[in-house]
Amino acid sequence: MSAKLIFKTLFLILILLLLVLMGMNNLQRTSFTLPPLLKAKIEQPAAIMYFAFFAVGVLSGTILTAGGKKGAGKAPRPGK
Repeated sequence: MSAKLIFKTLFLILILLLLVLMGMNNLQRTSFTLPPLLKAKIEQPAAIMYFAFFAVGVLSGTILTAGGKKGAGKAPRPGK
C-alpha cells in the first residue's frame, strides 16, 4: 500500500470526523436561500446542511479529478 493512499485515507477520515462533530453540536435549524436557483427558503437542521455541502464538495472533487489518464507513456510494441 502506498504512502499517498494512506495519507488520503487518513485525511478523509479526519474530515468525516469533523463532519460528525459539527452534526452533533449544531442541532438548531438553519435557513438557506439561493435566490437565482431556489425560490423558496429551505430550513433544515444545521447537521443536514453540513452534510449536504460536504457531499457537494466530494462530488465536485471527484468529477474534477476523474479521468485524464489514458496510458500516454506507453508506446505500442513493435510487431503487434
